[in-house]
Amino acid sequence: MDKKELSQLTDQELLQEAKKLKTASITNALLIGFLIGVIFYSVVKSTVGLFTLIPLFFAYKLINNSKYKKEELESLLKERNLKA
Repeated sequence: MDKKELSQLTDQELLQEAKKLKTASITNALLIGFLIGVIFYSVVKSTVGLFTLIPLFFAYKLINNSKYKKEELESLLKERNLKA
């Protein structure tokens, strides 16, 4: 969601988004763990190449995307004095 969209949500909708973000965080953590496992396997088998770079790229994107959304949502919740 864009910042404009988040700022236009009601308090109840913001709390629901916070719950969705927690679930998405767990899913992202599992995916990142899997991708790091693939990278580790690739390095152990000495096949550093495309098979290593693709999971590394996706892990980076997952980490950055979740961090951005979390900071944005937390700032809005704090602004409105809400607890997630």
